[in-house]
Amino acid sequence: MTTHRESQAPAVPNAPQTAPADASAATAPPFLCRREVRVTIYMLLGTFVLLMLGWRFLPGLLDPTFEKHIQEKRVMAGMTKDQVLKAWGGPYTIHVSHTDAGIRREEWIYEDWKDASKVSHRYLYFEEGLLVGGWFSK
Repeated sequence: MTTHRESQAPAVPNAPQTAPADASAATAPPFLCRREVRVTIYMLLGTFVLLMLGWRFLPGLLDPTFEKHIQEKRVMAGMTKDQVLKAWGGPYTIHVSHTDAGIRREEWIYEDWKDASKVSHRYLYFEEGLLVGGWFSK
């Protein structure tokens, strides 16, 4: 006599599963791993890097002699000391130092008196005669 259990086929523990109805959907790579997505991301990152590098040189290309900046009494990185003197005039104080590599650094301090009790300061930093940065306090 056979029992119900004996009539069933035994379960195979490592048997392959049946393929899904849409086999191409199961083998498609993740979204970020697709070639067209990666190429688009790399092109956007490359464009961003080129814009970052070009942004520093753009003002110099638009106004290579800084004449517009000098007329508007503005200074920007890349100006020489003579150009800054034309735009802002002489500073109140100049501090000079040298790095270990022998690079000459200057700090120019401008004082702007608003009245007898209020003064604001502007600081400019030069390396080897070119303006590299600055800031001001109110």
